[in-house]
Amino acid sequence: MTPPLRPTRPLPIRPAGYVELARYSSLGRFWTYLASAVRVGREVTGVRGDLPETCRRRISGYALPGAALLLDVPRVTEALDEGFVAHPALIALLAGDPDPLRAELNAHYELRLDAVLAFTAARDLVARPEFRFVPLVPGLSELPADLPLRARRMGRDEVHVLVQRACGLA
Repeated sequence: MTPPLRPTRPLPIRPAGYVELARYSSLGRFWTYLASAVRVGREVTGVRGDLPETCRRRISGYALPGAALLLDVPRVTEALDEGFVAHPALIALLAGDPDPLRAELNAHYELRLDAVLAFTAARDLVARPEFRFVPLVPGLSELPADLPLRARRMGRDEVHVLVQRACGLA
């Protein structure tokens, strides 16, 4: 059963790990995000453990192609220090040049964004973004499957714009 798109019970507090998107927002604005996300084909589901009337929903199905610029290069470099499969892009990264790895990611990967959007009793619109690089066609890229391809930490405004784009509002 799909939860209703117009929940009415705000979260009592902002949960840890959530980014503030807007202060002094409204339920109507929260509902607009949810309805717009459904309209552009995103999957809107309830969060496990929440009641259907709780103002928190997971929005999934948004992918950003060509997003290698958002890669957390230091984390990948750190993982390579412990051992890696020889790949020209990874060797170049160890030599200090991230461009071949970014070109590989832009060609064969996309950045998926799933976000949990919530509305709090303090009238804050908040989100917890979940970013991950996934292959466009599994097995096409020769990058090792265990390579930690994570997005860099993003600021509040960047997260807000990406959540808006995921919901079809930007």
